[in-house]
Amino acid sequence: MSTTSTPPALSIGPIALDAPVVLAPMAGITNTAFRRLCREFGAGLYVSEMVTARALVERTPETMRLIGHHESETPRSVQLYTVDPKTVGDAVDIIVGEDRADHIDLNFGCPVPKVTRRGGGSALPWKRELFGAIVRRAVERAGDIPVTVKMRKGIDDEHLTYLDAGRIAEDVGVVAVALHGRTAAQHYSGQADWDAIARLKEHVTSIPVLGNGDIWQAEDALRMVEQTGVDGVVVGRGCLGRPWLFGDLAAAFSGSDERHRPGLGQVVDAFRRHAHLLVEFFGEEDRACRDIRKHVAWYFKGYPVGGDARRALAAVESLQHLDDLLGELDRSVPYVAEGVEGQRGRAGSPRTPALPDGWLDSPELSDAQRALLVEDESDTRGG
Repeated sequence: MSTTSTPPALSIGPIALDAPVVLAPMAGITNTAFRRLCREFGAGLYVSEMVTARALVERTPETMRLIGHHESETPRSVQLYTVDPKTVGDAVDIIVGEDRADHIDLNFGCPVPKVTRRGGGSALPWKRELFGAIVRRAVERAGDIPVTVKMRKGIDDEHLTYLDAGRIAEDVGVVAVALHGRTAAQHYSGQADWDAIARLKEHVTSIPVLGNGDIWQAEDALRMVEQTGVDGVVVGRGCLGRPWLFGDLAAAFSGSDERHRPGLGQVVDAFRRHAHLLVEFFGEEDRACRDIRKHVAWYFKGYPVGGDARRALAAVESLQHLDDLLGELDRSVPYVAEGVEGQRGRAGSPRTPALPDGWLDSPELSDAQRALLVEDESDTRGG
């Protein structure tokens, strides 16, 4: 049955996507294992975890592993975070020169204090000249590799930056911009401001604009496109424990009302598949088992899996242990939309953003602030 007759087409520069959908970078989540699992269900562009340009230039082992892609991943997408034009240029040189990605995204949306207190992430577009210099340098060094920008509305409601940042990014040559409809102060609380996303779409006219925030199911994505006019959607927390959401999105944008409504048996199979892909990614069964533990609550949200079973899964020690625990679950339990669908991940509460001293005094970067900008190679938490 058809639900829409004219699905939007989306290209990120020369990359034509088979669905106007992007997996948002999420630290500790969107590694190769999770990206591969999502691809098995759906279509679109799947972006790596955020890595710092400095750590890439210094070739830290963890960063080099994070920007790696499985041979099945096409196109390959890497997200960089930086506070320095020179460093981002050097990092892009490595990516391009060593053929490590087909697309580069720049993170200006991270609200995490250890990033914003250094002037990075969602704090940085307030300094327009610095923002422009970073994006321009990345675009120049990238050559034929398309560069995009992901950002938030601004620091808080009194310091909005997204319209200026969108114009600057468009002017210096990015091929698309994505807006998370929240400020840094909101973190992940409250509702995403889709009206702001619509305003950015009206403001930026020569490149695609993507919307991010509060897409929990395929119908939300269709509604966002209808209400805001965006060219595509970016999905983050909505896919936690639900990699099949990308199949639902692909179906929705192709005009189909077919949706994945997995019973517990299908959830078990996906969870187990995820664990095995993590073993392949980490190369260590022990580390993979530690990592899969954090996904337990997301996968089994809404299903009648008791507290003892959840606690045991959240302490799994080996793949055999995992199989033993999963084997005790009732695979015949059906899908129950009321419990499974809806918000995922921690929303938290609004908070005052951590910023460098005097950061909000002026949109211009002072000499003192410039000297204090430090990009910590361990800054890998963002969205």
